Amino acid sequence: MYFPTSSLVIEFLILAIIEKEDSYGYDISQTIKLIANIKESTLYPILKKLEKAGYLTTYSQEYQRRKRKYYTLTDDGRAQLIYLKDEWASYTETVDGIITGRLKHEKD
Repeated sequence: MYFPTSSLVIEFLILAIIEKEDSYGYDISQTIKLIANIKESTLYPILKKLEKAGYLTTYSQEYQRRKRKYYTLTDDGRAQLIYLKDEWASYTETVDGIITGRLKHEKD
């Protein structure tokens, strides 16, 4: 896609992905790659940041004889996701309003 994706949008996407089901880094990155060219080396620091903020916790689970680190939302993560969804709705409504000509800056 042409439009760049900010780290805050990536954080929002991560929380939204994990809200649906617990997930691991590679799987999360593959979903985000649908809109952003993100590398796992970029993703993991964002996951760590969300974990440090108290929005995510982790647990290990064996998969094909290897341990896989899964991320899950905390209550604070769910609250942050609700906040970001509200902000996103407002943001996209304003952008759409500008694009369609419904919203214009009041001239002095």
